[in-house]
Amino acid sequence: MEAEFINQIVPTVGRMVYFNTRGSNDGVYPSRVLAAVITRVYNNDTISVCAFREAGSNNEIKISYGNKPGQWDWMPYQKGQAKKTEELEKAQSEMQETAK
Repeated sequence: MEAEFINQIVPTVGRMVYFNTRGSNDGVYPSRVLAAVITRVYNNDTISVCAFREAGSNNEIKISYGNKPGQWDWMPYQKGQAKKTEELEKAQSEMQETAK
């Protein structure tokens, strides 16, 4: 995982994520990022998605979290929101400690 704050984001059915395609073995079709919707959650790192292409969609079953081909990742906006939430919670905790 890239950062601790990602642990705060819990995957749930219906949320949008990025899916990194595997590309072709011969390199003719490189890996690329597609928008995908979560269709099943196995745990916080493993999900199934329906990924959207220009000419349709495909299902990817039991893919793990990461930014390599064949993996899923949170979108930058989601990561930004999680980081802001973490910073706010930390500030509130510090304020509470100071008030004691």
